Amino acid sequence: MKNTLLIIEDNQQNFYMMQFLLEKNGFNIIGAENGRDGIAKALLHRPQAILLDIQLPEMDGYAVAAELKKHSELNEVPIIAVTSYAMMGDRDRIIAAGATGYIEKPINPDTFVSQIKEYLPKKSY
Repeated sequence: MKNTLLIIEDNQQNFYMMQFLLEKNGFNIIGAENGRDGIAKALLHRPQAILLDIQLPEMDGYAVAAELKKHSELNEVPIIAVTSYAMMGDRDRIIAAGATGYIEKPINPDTFVSQIKEYLPKKSY
């Protein structure tokens, strides 16, 4: 769905910051607080991109990314890990699980939206 992003994030402060910045720049936001709900919403709404936290309750972001990639109808939807996991190998591990990109937390409000746009088709926002 054009200009609609799904944020799968269980921390309300992080969610609201991302939502505020993205809505201010013309995006519609759908939220999910856990991986299972996020997968269901991704299949239902077919967002333009999925922003995925790694530290989630019940099902971590690695498992969510891998599950999302099993659905052919979501193959073209970029999955952008937005996470505080910043140790050596963390980026490679989430990319191997199915993420398209990686943004470290805490996010930089001045660059966050442009970082997200890098993963979206040009002229789609």
